[in-house]
Amino acid sequence: MNFVFVSYNYSPEFSSPESWLKRIEGYSGVYEYLAKIARVHDVKQIDYEGDYIHQNIHYHFVKFDRQKKHFSLQLNRFVKELIPDIVVVHGLHLPLQLIQLRLILPKKTKIMVQHHAEKPLPGIKKYAQRIADIGVDAYLFASHGLGDDWVKKGNLSSSEKIHEVMEVSSIFYPVERSSARLKTGVKGQPVFLWVGRLNENKDPLNIVSTFLKFAAVEREAKLYMIYHTDELLSSIKELLKEHPSRGAVILVGQIPHSDLLYWFNSADFILSGSFYEGSGTAICEAMSCRCVPIVTDISSFQMITDHGKCGILYEAGSETALLAALMQTREMDIEEKQRLCLAYFKSTLSFEAIARQIYEIAGSL
Repeated sequence: MNFVFVSYNYSPEFSSPESWLKRIEGYSGVYEYLAKIARVHDVKQIDYEGDYIHQNIHYHFVKFDRQKKHFSLQLNRFVKELIPDIVVVHGLHLPLQLIQLRLILPKKTKIMVQHHAEKPLPGIKKYAQRIADIGVDAYLFASHGLGDDWVKKGNLSSSEKIHEVMEVSSIFYPVERSSARLKTGVKGQPVFLWVGRLNENKDPLNIVSTFLKFAAVEREAKLYMIYHTDELLSSIKELLKEHPSRGAVILVGQIPHSDLLYWFNSADFILSGSFYEGSGTAICEAMSCRCVPIVTDISSFQMITDHGKCGILYEAGSETALLAALMQTREMDIEEKQRLCLAYFKSTLSFEAIARQIYEIAGSL
């Protein structure tokens, strides 16, 4: 089977194959496992032109006319010339390009589209997505619930085309807790970790205010917060200011992504307050290091936690629900939950699992 992955986005900030592969390391592992059982091509537009073969994957870096942004005739012809059995398009946000692709490909070629956190488009763009949907054979969403929302809003025609496949995976793995903590300096029992933006969707204010109440009871507990944007940082500092339990929350700030290996392996739990996620990259990465997720009860997190079997789900935005979830950790068999997290990651969220799922879906079309 010949797979061609394609993105219509242009990423001029990347000027070499190596820099691009570093950018997609949370996904390229899927290509690598898929390439063991099929031919794999990836077509991408960056500030570089040429072919690059890595791990038996044929990367095609192309440069076409960027002035005609709504028309991708050259790119679609290039994809056709690769003679694909399956074309996997990254993103649902460019329906015109998708319509053009379907018109140019042979009828026998199947099209799969992978969701990357986009939300259903309104207005006339909604009807463009409905037209594009006619030519799509399958959609890959991180959870059925996310895809069903597109169907309910009328952007997609049927839930029958929707398949539950994690968007990305993790390059991280378990290491000895003591050696990880030597690198991070993490202390506490238990240790909770936050990794994400400090914006309203992530709801860090509820996380911090609730954790302070929890820390008044569980006095050895610590929450370490890693973040690369700081929209609500000043509000968080106000919450901590002069609070009796303020020492329980440590604002780490930004760190290199590679260092997360040691932070995830230093923690017992990963926290999230998100109202919406297209998948949940940080949670997936944490689970690959045995972190137990305590996350909001939203569609993507339902899937990523095996509907709470690997962690705890709580109502988004609710301080009461989050505090109850934190209290549950006091009676939890943490080692057993960690075992479940790692087993579920390997079976469902790993690069190998995602590649296997994509291959099986393609074979069923």
